[in-house]
Amino acid sequence: MNCPFCRNSDSRVVDSRSTDDGAAIRRRRQCPQCGRRFSTMETASLTVVKRSGATESFSRTKIMTGVRKACQGRPVGEDDLARLAQRVEETIRATGCAEIEAHEVGLTILGPLRELDEVAYLRFASVYQAFESLEDFESAITVLRAEREPTGVEPGNPPASSAT
Repeated sequence: MNCPFCRNSDSRVVDSRSTDDGAAIRRRRQCPQCGRRFSTMETASLTVVKRSGATESFSRTKIMTGVRKACQGRPVGEDDLARLAQRVEETIRATGCAEIEAHEVGLTILGPLRELDEVAYLRFASVYQAFESLEDFESAITVLRAEREPTGVEPGNPPASSAT
């Protein structure tokens, strides 16, 4: 690690601490040449393999940009997008894989996006699940409706009590 002050190519680790979420390590370093201290953050690299075979570093910003398009005109704020991107990254990192297909990243977005906004979910899903007809949209909407309503209880009617 190069010293940011004198550009010396050596430094000594003085202290190491895990970040709150455990996704990175903060290291306090000291340069043996100039004696100044500085901090570094170390994270495990996560690489996305695109359809073309090219690879690039995982980016929360790219997730937010893609989801922002699906959320256009919806009541979804930037903080919501940032939380969604963080959740997606945590889910992907939890798999323990250093490389992930771009298509898998898209599929991983679907769950949190569905909880955030169902219309944005349908927009996004139509691309990542390759909807080809109206029937694909209809079946996705049917699933959303079925999961929203508790089984055996009609909306607006409380379940019958069995008092004897």
